[in-house]
Amino acid sequence: ELSQLDTDAQPLMKLPGQEINRVLGGGIVAGSVVLLTGEPGVGKSTLLMQIAGYVASQGKPVLYVSGEESPHQVKLRSRRLGIHGAGIFILPESDVDAVLEKLEDMRPALVIVDSIQTLFYREAAAGPGSVTQVRETGLRLMQWAKSSHTPVFLAGHVTKDGGVAGPRVLEHMVDVVAYLEAQDAGPYRILRNSKNRFGSTAEVGMFEMTEQGLVEVADPSQAMLGQRYNGAVGAAVVPVLEGNRPLMLEVQALTSPSNGPAPRRVGNGVDYNRLLMLVAVASRRGALDLAGQDIIVSVAGGFRVTEPAADLTVMLAMASSLRNRAIKDDLVAYYAG
Repeated sequence: ELSQLDTDAQPLMKLPGQEINRVLGGGIVAGSVVLLTGEPGVGKSTLLMQIAGYVASQGKPVLYVSGEESPHQVKLRSRRLGIHGAGIFILPESDVDAVLEKLEDMRPALVIVDSIQTLFYREAAAGPGSVTQVRETGLRLMQWAKSSHTPVFLAGHVTKDGGVAGPRVLEHMVDVVAYLEAQDAGPYRILRNSKNRFGSTAEVGMFEMTEQGLVEVADPSQAMLGQRYNGAVGAAVVPVLEGNRPLMLEVQALTSPSNGPAPRRVGNGVDYNRLLMLVAVASRRGALDLAGQDIIVSVAGGFRVTEPAADLTVMLAMASSLRNRAIKDDLVAYYAG
């Protein structure tokens, strides 16, 4: 019976810091399968190596299945991150049957597969990375994780539109689907999930990419506003929600008389069509003469703001730039609709 199962017999595996534990639902659940995806170069392998390094430092063996890199390449990354590598075993293998055979012999405390698109199943006719191969290899790894109560982390590629490469059934099979996102060219990374069987999908974690790897940002608002100075023209601060966490971001606007027949509108971190709408509203109802102005709006730190709560802040920043007057530091503006 369900009432007879003891969850205390398999406690959560806590990771250092609060950010990744928050996203995972408090820690790593025994037998869980976590799919970590993101664009190339965003830091997926870096984060997985840091997780492997911490688990191994607790005296628990980790098997790192590398289908894309050689063991020496993995060693170079671990050295850059300051991870000695004791307790981390590298398996350069793409055959999922060979991987499962090694898992049965070794019985590690954590398994990392980088990446799921490189694995193949011999009895499937399609090539590695195809819909059939990703489904079959993912299914076998999931079955082993549940039967052995061993957590498995899978690194996955994304398509051009930002979705997980491969069949959607892979997302249905795993327990957690986490996305590691870069904020344009900035050093900050946001870890969010679209699925979590053990916690809320609204939680996000924020990290900064450094020479030592991903370092969690405990106070994102302070990091975003740390370089802001008082009296700046064309700048306004807005609180937005990233998951369940309020985040203070600075919206910057620049207006300049246009020399062309059609004024330019540039939005970095804000939706372009919404910017056009806000310019029209500010010109028509806000008594701001923006018709002949080139307008550039940007969100500091490379973040992207999508919620309507930032609309008033965008218009305040444009008004500040147009009038060449800074917004008072003690001014709080809100829309009571």
